[in-house]
Amino acid sequence: MATKSDYYDILGVSKSASADEIKKAYRKQALEWHPDKHTGSDKEAAEKRFKEINEAYQILSDSQKKGAYDQFGHDAFTPGGAARENPFAGGFGGQQGQYGPFTYTYSSSGGGNPFANMDFGDPFDIFESFFGRGGNPFGARQRRAIPRYSMKIDFMEAVRGVEKSVNIGGGKRTIKIPAGIYEGARINFGDFSLSVNIKPDNLFERNEDDIYVNVIIPYSLAVFGGEIEVPTIDGEVKIKIRQGTQPGTMIRLKEKGVTHLRGRGKGDEYVKLNILVPEKPTREQREIIEEMKEEGL
Repeated sequence: MATKSDYYDILGVSKSASADEIKKAYRKQALEWHPDKHTGSDKEAAEKRFKEINEAYQILSDSQKKGAYDQFGHDAFTPGGAARENPFAGGFGGQQGQYGPFTYTYSSSGGGNPFANMDFGDPFDIFESFFGRGGNPFGARQRRAIPRYSMKIDFMEAVRGVEKSVNIGGGKRTIKIPAGIYEGARINFGDFSLSVNIKPDNLFERNEDDIYVNVIIPYSLAVFGGEIEVPTIDGEVKIKIRQGTQPGTMIRLKEKGVTHLRGRGKGDEYVKLNILVPEKPTREQREIIEEMKEEGL
């Protein structure tokens, strides 16, 4: 019988990883291996990997199940494995249901298994699967086939949230896209689901809930220091430039990033400072530079 991969290895985290680290690792892996992003012969491998990622997260995101796994390993969830000591004994009896799309339902081959009929849903379904229903990220539910649509929105609409009027089934609907929505997220509206694609911005880059921006400062400001205004998603703010600032210096602006989609607070903004070097210095500038060169600067 094939040996199952370690759940921690699947998500790429250590046993000491926090719940937040496990969630971030799951989201990263799920986005990478989502079968929608793969075609041809790669799709089958992606589906298998996607199922493993969901299974690993379902165990490691629950403190009780994680504790059982840490103590007994995969035996904690197989028939007869540590059965007398393990409250989770009973195991997974096999895959049931259908790929519809990317939904995996497991049922127990024995009685008393609290994992029975758990629905490993699509992590892009942000309101029902990834963030859970009623606090449970993998709440059991009956899934019916519903139409799927996609929509492209602007970068700032994703950051701030937006209401859109759309035509669904011949009727006009007003839908709300929450602030902090991320690329590829799927929102379930009950009678249809919507996948969100975000247009890139010319100025800002986004990684999770953090914002990155490049700012060019004059050489004199880098040498002597001072103040400048830098852009953020909420408008410009003043920051101090230290004397002797080096090229590539990164300044963190706390909570100037994207609103957390689930929970309070915001991400951060990181300002990368690039120093402007004149392409055609004047005669006076050249004289100064020559003096600096002689001094080894």
